[in-house]
Amino acid sequence: MKTTISLSGTILRLYVITFLFFSANPIINIIIPLYSKSLGSSNAQIGIMMGSYVMTSMIFRPWAGKVVNAYGPQAILRVLLISNVLVLSLYTVVDVDWYFILRAAQGVATAFFSLALQMGIVDAMPEKERAQGISLYLLAGMLPTAIGPLVAYSLWDYGGMHAFAWTIIGIGLVSCMIGYQAQLPSRLSADLGNEKADSFRTQLSIMFTHRAFLVSCLVMLIASSVYGAMTTFVALFSEQIVIGHPGVFFMIQAGTMVILRFTFRKKLPSDGQWHAPLVVGLLLCMGIGSGLLSLASYGGAAVMYLASFLTGCGMALLYPILVTYLTFVLPRSVRNVLIGLFIAVSDLGSVFGNLVMGVVADRLSYSSMYFINALLTLITVGIVCIASFGLRKSPGKIR
Repeated sequence: MKTTISLSGTILRLYVITFLFFSANPIINIIIPLYSKSLGSSNAQIGIMMGSYVMTSMIFRPWAGKVVNAYGPQAILRVLLISNVLVLSLYTVVDVDWYFILRAAQGVATAFFSLALQMGIVDAMPEKERAQGISLYLLAGMLPTAIGPLVAYSLWDYGGMHAFAWTIIGIGLVSCMIGYQAQLPSRLSADLGNEKADSFRTQLSIMFTHRAFLVSCLVMLIASSVYGAMTTFVALFSEQIVIGHPGVFFMIQAGTMVILRFTFRKKLPSDGQWHAPLVVGLLLCMGIGSGLLSLASYGGAAVMYLASFLTGCGMALLYPILVTYLTFVLPRSVRNVLIGLFIAVSDLGSVFGNLVMGVVADRLSYSSMYFINALLTLITVGIVCIASFGLRKSPGKIR
């Protein structure tokens, strides 16, 4: 049986590097707040410290696309793996006041790493396998979030910061040793050899006239907001209504995402066409899931867990479908920059779900907040349905 490129030895190595690179982050997300709290840091200080990771990652993603486009994913990957070891090592020697800077540095590294890996994988894949490659990359990056918290609590209970230090340094060194010689073939630079490079400002300006990009960003913004509001507040909501268990909720959600991304990796569209029914169906899963969660106090734990399953379905497939579609329809001269901006929009959606929806929950209630998310999703479905007529005819600029 012929092995597909997305499961070849070279690409499997990239998935292993992805898993290792992201393995330190869920451990840090648990232990650093615990350690900082033990030293007297306030909740606000801890929140700013941990939030600096997402903010710098979001801000640097478009620029990361330009840098990856200029120097190629191979060189960027090597620099990042070495930088990752240095940053992780600094956690073991600096004072807690420096953790804000280290988290910000990790956010920058993540912005470049995700762009380098995703674009390197895309460039290495035949068009029919792009969706499968991206889906498996996302799966490798998500697995640490499923097992990392358990490892983190075990480390904290067993050896505290000493065990934490040895573990994250080990993760950084192993990822560097495995990844430094990894091959990231890139056809993009060769294809663009005779094309004049646009300025960074010109590349960004294209996003305002590209219908496919705008619609994809809107879908991802709302979906990430729904997902972010759930991951942040569902534990508090469950405690308030005394229904269900947050651990079971997250286990169902994460399990659904892992299973679907692996099971459907070969069936995701990789033809450059806008599959409106599929996108709308996944958005409806997100909207219905959020709506059901808002009714959990009436429907019980079964409704809460069904909401977890539906949102897991939506988030599992929306991102790889949209990224794969954009790799086909975006001009290659600006593809990396705009893909970086698209990922930044996904991060922005998570921030929106955390901050803005948190304010809504404070002013109204958790149930009302989740219901508002459901309404926003339905509005987005309507916009997608209207915009899809233009995308079927031409996935390029707005006429």
